[in-house]
Amino acid sequence: MWLGACTSTIGTWMQQTAQAWLVYDLSQDSFYLGLDTFLAQFPIILFSLVGGVVADRMNRRNLLLISQYIQMTTALILTALVWFGVVQVWHILLLSFVVGTAQAFGGPAYQALLPTLVGKDDIQNAIAMNSIQFNLARVIGPSIAGIALAQFGAEWCFGLNGLSFLAVIISLYMIQVKYIPPKSSEPMLTSMKEGIGFIRNKPGMDGLIVLAFLMTLLAIPLLTFLPVFAKDVLKGGPTTFSQLMAFSGAGSVCGGLVVASLGRAKGHGRTSLLVMMLLGGLIVAFSMSRTLPVSLAIIFVCGGALMVMMSMLSSLVQTISTDEMRGRVMSVYNVAFRGGMPIGGLVLGKIIPIYTAPVTMAWTGGLLVLLGIYFLFVQRRVAAL
Repeated sequence: MWLGACTSTIGTWMQQTAQAWLVYDLSQDSFYLGLDTFLAQFPIILFSLVGGVVADRMNRRNLLLISQYIQMTTALILTALVWFGVVQVWHILLLSFVVGTAQAFGGPAYQALLPTLVGKDDIQNAIAMNSIQFNLARVIGPSIAGIALAQFGAEWCFGLNGLSFLAVIISLYMIQVKYIPPKSSEPMLTSMKEGIGFIRNKPGMDGLIVLAFLMTLLAIPLLTFLPVFAKDVLKGGPTTFSQLMAFSGAGSVCGGLVVASLGRAKGHGRTSLLVMMLLGGLIVAFSMSRTLPVSLAIIFVCGGALMVMMSMLSSLVQTISTDEMRGRVMSVYNVAFRGGMPIGGLVLGKIIPIYTAPVTMAWTGGLLVLLGIYFLFVQRRVAAL
């Protein structure tokens, strides 16, 4: 499963890198970068709660397979549009929405399936290893994409992504699923309420959900608007952009290794808040940089800090959840985690043309520091985990 997911994620990052550059190249407007992110993530807000209920009612492997087939088809459609020279921005936006809808159902199923493949004592390490494959792909994918984009064109990135889905599809057919949710005739709305009630009754769980939303709202836009920094601030091209993405991914791999080495150590709630404050300061520093070597060094550490916080928050939620409720709990977490991305991308995409990318991102970094202080010293339920 790890190998299949890693191969597919390499393709996904190739497409995301090429797609971001293509959108900005076609539109010459940072707003469309934010809009593309919004349309890719908004379906997760709309449908993830339903996806979580479905993941707790059917074989999660089958649900994941449907999601993968849909995403593979959209990648191949985009390949054809670019290959024949008829692609327009609205084509990309529409396909992003379709992919987001598939992920709204596949995401909770994947997150619920992963812990059932290992014992409870290994959940922390399994999540960290999953983060490592995701970010290892974030190093390899943009690096390959930078070469393919410059030498052959965006259609090669999209086509290779389409083929990469075969790896995860084959791995899904090969794995042995240990837990299959029982069938239920309970009304879907009732199941959703049970999941939300479970979250409200677990101390600190609601704080983790809020933190997931705020982190992606304020931190992930740094990655969304890297094309703006690469082109307008650092005066580079596709190679500069792919270097920034690769260094960010390399930092995240190191962050994942750090989390894996910690095992089930206590105090992850407090540690995640301290890392959140560090991440805010790094975003401010990145916004002030005007030279590529300094920017690469900062984005590397940013990637590590972001991954440490993401892994710790996710592992805390997974550890608190039960197998029977995991799909619904992770769907709510998904709504918060993924919901912050489109909102942050859309709002900041409108603000950046007015105040510039460096000024806007510096403010988001400062807000992250303030939020970390608040959760550390005022609202302390997460810090106690």
